[in-house]
Amino acid sequence: MTAAAVIAVALLALLAVFQSALALGAPWGQAAWGGRHRRTLPAGLRLASAATAVAACPLMALYVLRSAEVIDAPPLPGAGAVAMWVLVGYFALGTLANLASRSPRERFWGPVALALAVCCAVIALGA
Repeated sequence: MTAAAVIAVALLALLAVFQSALALGAPWGQAAWGGRHRRTLPAGLRLASAATAVAACPLMALYVLRSAEVIDAPPLPGAGAVAMWVLVGYFALGTLANLASRSPRERFWGPVALALAVCCAVIALGA
């Protein structure tokens, strides 16, 4: 369970770095948010990338670490198997969305999302 948590947090950190770069104007629009933007994302999607990087990814990492009992953080609402199954569903949908993208660059994230879903499932089964 600890290995799954470490892998998941590393992948979430990778995702946070990528989303931070998008928020700061990196020209990687084809690799995110449907792949519709060839270069820099428009302001609204840059804001969404910033929120993903500074709020969503760290919060998911905290839930992963707490649910896997890697850290002894204050109790989080829903931490444990329930939270992990929610993340399994979220990342499973993300896998499908990324793999179905018309953008070959965005499809890169499909295996990443699948790995996150598997890690969360391992944690959920052990929680």
